[in-house]
Amino acid sequence: MSGAKVTGPASYFPSIEATYGRSIADWKALLRALPAYADAKHMTLVDHLKSEHRMGHGHANALVAHTLAEDRA
Repeated sequence: MSGAKVTGPASYFPSIEATYGRSIADWKALLRALPAYADAKHMTLVDHLKSEHRMGHGHANALVAHTLAEDRA
């Protein structure tokens, strides 16, 4: 029997790792290392991933949402 189905932003993680060749931990570290991360708006971070790393909108949105939620917890 398999575990519970992953839902929400984390459901994108296997595809993000396969498509862009970096671990989720690497992507989260990259976001957190941005000089303006602490004050950046969600869409500013999404736009950064899209423009600087050629990430698709859905993948960038999921990664940013999960990272920000993790840091707010």
